[in-house]
Amino acid sequence: MRSLNLRHAVRAIILDEDDRILLCRITAQDPVTVVWAAPGGGIEPGETPLRALRRELREEVGLVLRAEPPHVWHQEVVAPGHVEGYDGVVNDYFLVRTAHFAPRGILSDDALATEHISGLQWWRHRDIADQRGPDLFSPRELAAHLGALTTSAIPAEPLSLGL
Repeated sequence: MRSLNLRHAVRAIILDEDDRILLCRITAQDPVTVVWAAPGGGIEPGETPLRALRRELREEVGLVLRAEPPHVWHQEVVAPGHVEGYDGVVNDYFLVRTAHFAPRGILSDDALATEHISGLQWWRHRDIADQRGPDLFSPRELAAHLGALTTSAIPAEPLSLGL
């Protein structure tokens, strides 16, 4: 039996002073699907998770991390076709509190498009909870997890999330 080939990634739950969350609009093809997900991406060989998070945030949204953010969520999704070239993904989410800012990373629009990112947007918790259109959120239960994160203490251990 072969072992699973999982993509290890880091993501940031970026919350501003009004608890709005910054999400990336990711557009996938076949069929066309829009997923709103936390900024972040794959951990490169030899890179620590924190170093990967710092790189990804600088590239995608232009945020420079000065402190080590708390690790709040852990997600493992094993699903064929979920991540191209892999059997699934392991996402580790870190909580980043910051003042509201206009996101603009160092990557060009073409480079972002290569990563399937077609936009960045600040969302209010209630707008995520009330969303009824075809767009999806990652994780799927983002509204519930976000509500708990903004009203409770930071978990001592990362919470395990589903799809």
